[in-house]
Amino acid sequence: MIDKLILYLSFPYVRYAIIVAVLIALCSSLLGVTLVLKRYSYIGDGLSHVAFGALAIATVLNYTNRMVIVLPLTIISAILLLRKGQNTKVKGDAAIAMISVGALAFGYLIMNLFPSSANVSGDVCSTLFGSTSLLTLSANEVFISGVLAIVVVGIFILFYNKIFAITFDENFANAVGTNVGFYNLLIATVIAIIIVLAMNLVGSLLMSALVIFPALSAMSIFKSFKRVIIFAAISSVIGALTGLLVSILVGTPVGSTIVAVDVVMFFVCYVIGKVKG
Repeated sequence: MIDKLILYLSFPYVRYAIIVAVLIALCSSLLGVTLVLKRYSYIGDGLSHVAFGALAIATVLNYTNRMVIVLPLTIISAILLLRKGQNTKVKGDAAIAMISVGALAFGYLIMNLFPSSANVSGDVCSTLFGSTSLLTLSANEVFISGVLAIVVVGIFILFYNKIFAITFDENFANAVGTNVGFYNLLIATVIAIIIVLAMNLVGSLLMSALVIFPALSAMSIFKSFKRVIIFAAISSVIGALTGLLVSILVGTPVGSTIVAVDVVMFFVCYVIGKVKG
């Protein structure tokens, strides 16, 4: 098994997949804690469906760089969802459900009306559940993922105190002069970037798992915000690497395997938290 793993690691596309998996896991875990504590965890699922619809449009238009369409549309949707007001007629959870279901339906409809290949079902399955082949990641995609991941981590470190403040008490943060609207806008933009990054790896339907499970695992054991952030990042990276390596050796779908490892890690952390009391 070790010889087989060493053989696979000699191929560039496997190394590309490992790099992207680590970057995505790290970024999603950082923002995942904030989203779970702000009770916005379901927004990852909604935005992933928006990204699927945008990807369908980019595919129909034969864009070689699909991120040109997918990323702006996902960011706009994230901003609209996170900047909801109390006087809006459609509240947050209903808005997420509407956008999520609508984007998913229109995306699938567009891909069937204007198929880019003979295997429409295969294209849809790969987009929803992640690519079954590691050959889909190119050096250019790895570079883009690396740049965006650096931007995400840099934003989180630079504005850590502000994100901490608006995560726990937006009213207090607003009272002491923090521009809550701006930082919510910043969080929405970062979330959209993470969603788009992860689509090739785990697919649009499974993306929210990378946001939710590491955060919940960390909160099962630790109570300090900083410790939760650190543990979530570590466990998310370990889960992504483990799931990716298992999928390589066993031949299972990459996205589903990574999520399955995250689920197992959550239950282990939950039991540890119960034992610790």
